[in-house]
Amino acid sequence: MSENTQLKNIVLVHGGFVDGSGWQGVHTVLSKQGYRVSIVQNPTLSLGGDVAATHQLLEALDGPALLVGHSYGGTVITQAGNHEKVSGLVYITAFAPDKGESVNTLIADPAPGDPVPPILPPRDGFLFLDRDKFAASFAADVPGELAAFMADSQVPWGVAALGGVVTEAAWQTKPSWYLVATDDRMIPPTAQRAMSERAGATVTETPGSHAVYVSNPTAVAAIIHQAAQTLSGR
Repeated sequence: MSENTQLKNIVLVHGGFVDGSGWQGVHTVLSKQGYRVSIVQNPTLSLGGDVAATHQLLEALDGPALLVGHSYGGTVITQAGNHEKVSGLVYITAFAPDKGESVNTLIADPAPGDPVPPILPPRDGFLFLDRDKFAASFAADVPGELAAFMADSQVPWGVAALGGVVTEAAWQTKPSWYLVATDDRMIPPTAQRAMSERAGATVTETPGSHAVYVSNPTAVAAIIHQAAQTLSGR
């Protein structure tokens, strides 16, 4: 982007077990700052389907965009971010796979002592988190009633989506930013740091659960704003 072009389009991509409504707080903050914020509603059935949903939204925008992904949404933006309208990537406590990797390969060998997400055995090709353990693992710093609602309104996450392999990692050619949530019990902070370092991302750390985008939208919006300003030459 030229220094005279201000990036205004922000595209938010959610992860597994949830939908795009969790971005409401981030949307509110960024919209008040003058950004045009769009939210992808991923089917979360397959990586290819979620990339297609993201591309559909990107095609409708008038100008370049900053692509933001949370959790599995990081895998989606890693692939979808190769689109010509994407100027940069922001990972919010997210997977950042390289070419040939998937969520499955990234979680295959957990380090000793890392928390194990309470994912139940697949049912008809879909995954769910144990409702009774959802809050502690996914949303420990979210108000209790909201965390309970998130547990009860889980979106089935397709097993095929976890196996979706990235064919070209956009962070290899485009600038990236990464927010590490230091209290995450779904993607361990050690794994977040390793992925963000490998991607050469600009890293910020903040206390927060895996649902930091819900519990602390101000912190999440701040790193997105920082990335947008940097891309705008500010």
